[in-house]
Amino acid sequence: MPQREPAEATNLDRYGNPALLWSRVRDTLAAPSPSDRFFLGTTRPDGQPHAAGVGALWSDGDFYVVSGPDTLKSRNLAANPACTISAAVQGIDLVLEGEATRVTDGPALEHVAALYRASGWPAEVEGDAFTAPYSAPSAGPPPWYLYRFTFHTAFGVATEEPHGGTRWRFDR
Repeated sequence: MPQREPAEATNLDRYGNPALLWSRVRDTLAAPSPSDRFFLGTTRPDGQPHAAGVGALWSDGDFYVVSGPDTLKSRNLAANPACTISAAVQGIDLVLEGEATRVTDGPALEHVAALYRASGWPAEVEGDAFTAPYSAPSAGPPPWYLYRFTFHTAFGVATEEPHGGTRWRFDR
């Protein structure tokens, strides 16, 4: 699947730096670092926010995250798929706005499970979810649902040279 490119980029920097290139973000996400950190932001049914650290996997221009069916983040996504992923990755802080939808298609699950295995997590497909000998404590017990996060807006602030801040909008 080809990578999506932004339909619009807005320079948010007020110090004279040029707009950040989306290719910088894309290339950084494609080469993950052990120090990368990701947080999923969802909304409870009463409107209160909820955030949780997640192990996000970047593939083909989207993020994938897993969560147990009984966790708060899964229950929130079932009621309202609108969410955010915030990230601190090499040289840039990001906030992405979009939606997370549950993946139940067998071939898609197998593809992402293979990517997780290649990254060191021994995920296996069982029915329409994942199992493994272990996962993050916040994921709850197995099975784990797989969610595909697609975004329509991204904000980036560079924490290393070249500095700058940019908002990117993507066609939906």
